[in-house]
Amino acid sequence: MPLDRFQEMQIFTRIVDRRSFTQAAEDLNLPRATVTNSIKRLEARLGVRLLERTTRQVKPTLDGDAYYQRCMRLLADLEETEEAFRDPDPQGRLRVNMQGTLAQYFVVPRLPDFLARYPRIELFMGSSDQFVDLVREGVDCVLRAGELADSSMIARRVALLEQVTCASPAYLERHGDPESIEALDGAGERAPGRAGHRAVNYLSPATGRALPLEFTAPDGVKRVTLPGPVAVNGAELYTAGALAGLGIVQVPRYRVREQLANGELCVVLPAHPPPPMPVSVLYPQNRQLSLRVRTFADWLVQVFADVA
Repeated sequence: MPLDRFQEMQIFTRIVDRRSFTQAAEDLNLPRATVTNSIKRLEARLGVRLLERTTRQVKPTLDGDAYYQRCMRLLADLEETEEAFRDPDPQGRLRVNMQGTLAQYFVVPRLPDFLARYPRIELFMGSSDQFVDLVREGVDCVLRAGELADSSMIARRVALLEQVTCASPAYLERHGDPESIEALDGAGERAPGRAGHRAVNYLSPATGRALPLEFTAPDGVKRVTLPGPVAVNGAELYTAGALAGLGIVQVPRYRVREQLANGELCVVLPAHPPPPMPVSVLYPQNRQLSLRVRTFADWLVQVFADVA
């Protein structure tokens, strides 16, 4: 059966997003030959070349990019129109990516409830602390903790997580328990025989540079950058570094609740806690937000509200 024009547009836009005929075919659950023939017919009908093909990737031509932008608007209008009349029960494939600790502590334990409530959603989950190119990788939305710097995404905040500054008893025995923010960077007095303070430095996924420690104070947030013997780019490694006595860390309280209770970690400067950490759902701004993505985002808001 020949494909209609909207189906051809869906195939074309997915190829542009994924930069691959093969991955587009897999996403759309179509034979590779169907995808290839669809583009041949589309280019022949329009009389222009839409895609540049190399051995490594596929990218749109200038005409292809202009056609892509118009296709995205038309497909978004079609999706919105059909959803106004369609069965309100969301359905289809939903690809999400989230930080591993958020998934482990909050999302996965509640997934049985979500899947029972929405049995026609087929969920594909990935886990990463690093930047994800949603369009290129075919991801519908991501769940991320921390301040957001990527203005090309639309973000919906779902939670503010309490944070703590902490270190191991062994670290505090060697370096002392600081009584003020100034004591951290050497501006305050240091007890005789104590070494200067150190941090397990967490590298920003966006810049690759170490993030400073942040403390609330009467005159605003104070930021302190400390030297450290190790820098990491993963949440589990960050906490492990603190447990090993390598330095001070700042983490959401939920991640170290057990270690604080059993004495493996101690709170540092409790009178000056870090600002709360925002948690947000992000999705591309040039996409019509599908019913299944909206449903998943609404559910995440409830998940974090229940545990706050």
